[in-house]
Amino acid sequence: MVINQPLPRALQPPRQSFFLFGPRGSGKSTWMRRHFARATRFDLLDEALFHELLTTPGRFFERLRSLAPRSWVCVDEFQRLPSLLNEVHRAIEERGLRFVLSGSSARKLKHAGVNLLAGRALRKTMHGFVPSEMEGRFRLETALEIGTLPVVVSSPQPEETLRAYVLSYLKEEIQAEALARSLAGFARFLPIAALMHGQGVNVSALARDAGVARTTVNDYLDVLEDTLLAFRLPAFEARLRVRERRHPKLYWVDPGLVRAAKQHLGPVAPEERGPLFEGLVAELLRSWNDYRGLFDEWAYWAPTEGPGFEVDFLLRRGKRFVALEAKSSARPRPADRAGLDAVAALPGLERRILVYPTTPRLTLDGGIEVMDFLRLSRELEAGRL
Repeated sequence: MVINQPLPRALQPPRQSFFLFGPRGSGKSTWMRRHFARATRFDLLDEALFHELLTTPGRFFERLRSLAPRSWVCVDEFQRLPSLLNEVHRAIEERGLRFVLSGSSARKLKHAGVNLLAGRALRKTMHGFVPSEMEGRFRLETALEIGTLPVVVSSPQPEETLRAYVLSYLKEEIQAEALARSLAGFARFLPIAALMHGQGVNVSALARDAGVARTTVNDYLDVLEDTLLAFRLPAFEARLRVRERRHPKLYWVDPGLVRAAKQHLGPVAPEERGPLFEGLVAELLRSWNDYRGLFDEWAYWAPTEGPGFEVDFLLRRGKRFVALEAKSSARPRPADRAGLDAVAALPGLERRILVYPTTPRLTLDGGIEVMDFLRLSRELEAGRL
């Protein structure tokens, strides 16, 4: 499937300055051109502009002097020059300008402890496509195979684009920005981390398989998160009648990226399907929460006692909880509800949901709801979760 024109996105532009984070290829620049067509633009991937502002950052402010108050200014890949945030702060205070600051990494910002505009800018995130953004062209099997990043979905050769994406990530993000001490070590770590998609983080195993120290693995995991390719989901720690595991789960943000990282493209293998579908549900929840603010916190629940007692996602808003389990099987099976039955005693638990790729919507004994992936997306979009 090739998409030849920009599609409308769910993210709505704020009225004040904001940071716009998202992995490369998620459509940040296209979205900015659509919503801020008249804005003054600075693309820090332009090497001439980058070196000019690197050596004389004051020229950035000089270029803004002629703009009227409340004018918009877009800065692409601003994380390449964190020191510019001081000039942005100055322009907001002295000139009343508004900024869109887009970036594909928060690594340098976090480690430099730079000025993040003292709360004068919101933080927004751009994700891959959610189903409704694709205007009827979303296909779950395609999403599991190549993912939902616009740069891949719009490519006539998506598998080649995914391979190039991983190589570009290693060269332009990791090596060029010196985000990891050893490029070889990080390159060995990447496919191993991809195999951990949807699993609890076992630092010792990752370190052994990648041939690096445990402390290095922790740093590599931070790099994956800071460059917005993966996230860790914590374990739920409320006191139930059993003891919960405390190791986080690792999820990549896109099925295509995790498959490219482990160098396994083409048709989805049966052993991949479960983790890929669970990860796609995780990213769907994460996307709509960023766009709609649906829940305050989320976690997984997996006690150490009792085989099969697991819930993939536990969402909290205030004192209210929703438990959600993702299953990739073709139809509901009695064993699929074991975790949802086990967590039923959690105070404040209002809904328990089983999600499948395709299934009729129904309610099981005990009030467990069954719905398919597209129904879940519509519920999230409407804010009905």
